[in-house]
Amino acid sequence: MGLDMYAMVTTTLPDSPVDFKVADATELHYWRKHPNLHGWMEALYFEKGGAQEFNCVPVELTADDLNRLEADIRAGNLPQTSGFFFGSSDGTEIADDLAFVAKARQAIARGNTVYYDSWW
Repeated sequence: MGLDMYAMVTTTLPDSPVDFKVADATELHYWRKHPNLHGWMEALYFEKGGAQEFNCVPVELTADDLNRLEADIRAGNLPQTSGFFFGSSDGTEIADDLAFVAKARQAIARGNTVYYDSWW
């Protein structure tokens, strides 16, 4: 039990930046119990019009979103986030987070859609 976090890639262009369904997605990146990144994604979800509890709902990541995410990772500006099953972020995740940003940029450059999803 805990916070499982996924970056997914698909060839499908969603009809909305949040709360969409796709059938052809594959995993691009995985995190386990990195709540501060999850909190950042949650804020993005609501910014893009999401209205549900932020669990098992996708949010599309654009190139602009990745630029903002990279800047926040490098500046140490991921929001402190907690939850019963979330664990804790301790700063050791930075290299892995930046590796994800690089992979996501490559996927978008190939014409794919990248999105974040989670389950807790």
